[in-house]
Amino acid sequence: MTGMTSSSRPLLNRRLAEFGTTIFAEMSALALSTGSINLGQGFPDTDGPEEVREAAVRALRDGRGNQYPPGPGVPELRAAVVAHQERRYGLSYDPDTEVLVTAGATEAIAAALLALVEPGDEVIALEPYYDSYAACIAMAGGTRVPVTLRPHDGAFRLDLDELRAAATDRTRLLLLNTPHNPTGTVLTRAELAAIAELAVERDLLVVTDEVYEHLVFDDAEHIPLASFPGMRERTVTISSAGKTYSFTGWKVGWVTASPALVTAVRSAKQYLTYVSAGPFQYAVAEALSLPDSYFDDFRADMLAKRNILAGGLEEAGFSVYRPAGTYFITADIRPLGESDGIEFCRTLPERAGVVAIPTAVFYDHRDQGAPFVRFAFCKQTHVLEEAASRLKTLSV
Repeated sequence: MTGMTSSSRPLLNRRLAEFGTTIFAEMSALALSTGSINLGQGFPDTDGPEEVREAAVRALRDGRGNQYPPGPGVPELRAAVVAHQERRYGLSYDPDTEVLVTAGATEAIAAALLALVEPGDEVIALEPYYDSYAACIAMAGGTRVPVTLRPHDGAFRLDLDELRAAATDRTRLLLLNTPHNPTGTVLTRAELAAIAELAVERDLLVVTDEVYEHLVFDDAEHIPLASFPGMRERTVTISSAGKTYSFTGWKVGWVTASPALVTAVRSAKQYLTYVSAGPFQYAVAEALSLPDSYFDDFRADMLAKRNILAGGLEEAGFSVYRPAGTYFITADIRPLGESDGIEFCRTLPERAGVVAIPTAVFYDHRDQGAPFVRFAFCKQTHVLEEAASRLKTLSV
């Protein structure tokens, strides 16, 4: 009876029963055991700017952040976040009452949902969605209501009529992600305006995950939902340093919102990590003030990498959805004569020496995501070129 209790009740909280080991852990382990190129989990294989790393070292040596930082975050970072929102989007926030630093965007999402959602509340999320969204809604006792992004003209698009129809008297909150992981969709100004109109009309709160705000390509534009009429007071905007500066291990994120919303989110956050990443907060404050040339170069580099991998996938026989944002590509495996993305990803390392993520794990409606797989292109150019070369064997 080792590992059992006298009770027949399962050990794991039933709200989390459907969430086992994440697909990322499974696929990363598979990459290690097979020596494959890991294009599954979304982390860069090189560090970000040297001056940002040195800023963290300097903070450590100077004794800044080695003890508990202030609960809302160090003043320097909160001021830098405010300056960034003003400079980029014309959004004004008070660094003392309208900014909260978190342990990455993941904690920000968890704290926001735990703070704002009660059992029985419905939360609308755009499907497919990052796996932590579903788990956090479950932990809060909410009911998730997926609205599916569907393939159309080479991109995954939101059906605004479907979104409106999903809102009921029980809907408390909309959980949005734009630029969107995993599809690479960037919601347009017209789509965001319609979402804002719905939120105001139905008096809904909105949590927006904007961690890929600096990774938009081609003609796409990232526009914060909080900038639309009526949204400033009902929107919790979340971003982080990990994706923009390639220091994902630092786990520095932030929330910007009205004082009432920040107070609510902080009430939950203080009992999660309390505080985190002290010295790194000072470094991220400096990173946010890097010149526009950094962001332009970063975006151009990722665009070139997107095109390398997209081209390789097309040559290998996939149908490819070139993303308008993020550093992920969604590909359709049906032209290869396949239809089960989960099985495809489990066998891909042995077949081609490459690891991807099956998109179906991001859906409640698994059938909608069954033929799609996600590849990350936040890797060195030679790694992407080698992966593209290996994948060509699929079409031989």
